[in-house]
Amino acid sequence: MIMDNSTLALQQYIQPGKHVHLVGIGGVSMRPLGLVLKGMGLHVSGSDMNSSVSTDELIAQGIQVAIGHRQENVQGADCVIRTAAVHNDNPEIAGARAAGIPVFERAQAWGVIMKAYENAICISGTHGKTTTTSMMAHILMEAALDPTVMIGGYLPLLRAGHRVGKGNTILLESCEYCDSFLNFFPSLAVVLNIEADHLDYFKDLADVKKSFRKFAELSTNGIVANGDDANTVDTLCGLDYVSFGFGANNTVRAVDPSEDWRSFDVVCDGQRYCHVELSVYGRHNALNALAAAATSWKMGIDADAVVRGLAGFRGAGRRMEFKGTYNGADVYDDYAHHPGELSATVDAVRAMGYKRIIFAFQPHTYTRTHALFNEFVEQLCKPDLLILAEIYAARERNTVGISSRDLVEKIPGSIYCATLPEVTQRLKELAQPGDVILTVGAGDIYRAGEALVK
Repeated sequence: MIMDNSTLALQQYIQPGKHVHLVGIGGVSMRPLGLVLKGMGLHVSGSDMNSSVSTDELIAQGIQVAIGHRQENVQGADCVIRTAAVHNDNPEIAGARAAGIPVFERAQAWGVIMKAYENAICISGTHGKTTTTSMMAHILMEAALDPTVMIGGYLPLLRAGHRVGKGNTILLESCEYCDSFLNFFPSLAVVLNIEADHLDYFKDLADVKKSFRKFAELSTNGIVANGDDANTVDTLCGLDYVSFGFGANNTVRAVDPSEDWRSFDVVCDGQRYCHVELSVYGRHNALNALAAAATSWKMGIDADAVVRGLAGFRGAGRRMEFKGTYNGADVYDDYAHHPGELSATVDAVRAMGYKRIIFAFQPHTYTRTHALFNEFVEQLCKPDLLILAEIYAARERNTVGISSRDLVEKIPGSIYCATLPEVTQRLKELAQPGDVILTVGAGDIYRAGEALVK
């Protein structure tokens, strides 16, 4: 992404007493950014298209939030920081430029903040970032390192998606979209996996890999990466890194895993490091835990803190989050929105022993649905019953002319619902004792499950 202004220039504005205005302040990593900047003594204002729980929280914390984007919202600001989804035609960006107010990207702000910390742990990957960052937050808290944390989701331990600590460690979920993580200054870069995604920005898988390679090369004190993932191994070829995985050639590996992947020994460089007991299911979560253990081992964290931290982690918000029951069926919500994530979610749920798996899936963005259409069809055939909500547009317009109806045509027995109330109604009709119902997707599909349990 071409930046308006350099990260270096932003440093002069991230100072106590300065006024920063955040465009898109209700977003998952903009909200914590606003709260962290306020905690650093800055005057923070912001705007968002819609009011939400996030904007309500910001207002409760004394941050002025305007609903709707208008030119006058930026008046009096020393600088403007925007989320990646806000483009140059936004009235506030246009207004800032007209008034000579410098505009920066969200990722640049996090980059400036992390420069103040001795340990900056940046967790990247196409899948598993929120869960692994959450697991790592648990470990750092158990190790009494008093970390500053930024997660792209809600973590019950923090009662938020962020934390402002007084220690010398900062932990950040680090996203590749728009190359945003290339603005970071990691002392330790973690790469969980690499797949083709965000193809509205990246040209192809090769382009994604190039971005991850650059990110890994930014790290000043080491790399931790998934040695079982072929794309990751290919991307990091020639670089020195601590590898984790189930394969015997990894530096950090899981030994003697239980059938449900919730229990295993962690062996680092041939030596037993610890025994892990997880509260979350699935091979993918065992890999996430291994990544956190490998990062901890690399940092020299005591094994007991890893054991306690991972045992205490019971999931992050919207990651296999239990919502309640309806007519004897358990209702969960999950953020999976890529075929690889859907595969991991179905596999994990199968191990939980329910009679039927009912998916209510809401595809996220037209470009992703179009680019990975066949992969989505393959994974969405796996649940016993499938309801498809209409595609969640997020930042996009439907220029490719695609609908969830196109998926329904390819998946026998699937049901199309144009609205979320229709999804809730269908789930009411289908739910039986012994079922597990999952609302799945990165949009607002969770509302259908919440309405059901109410």
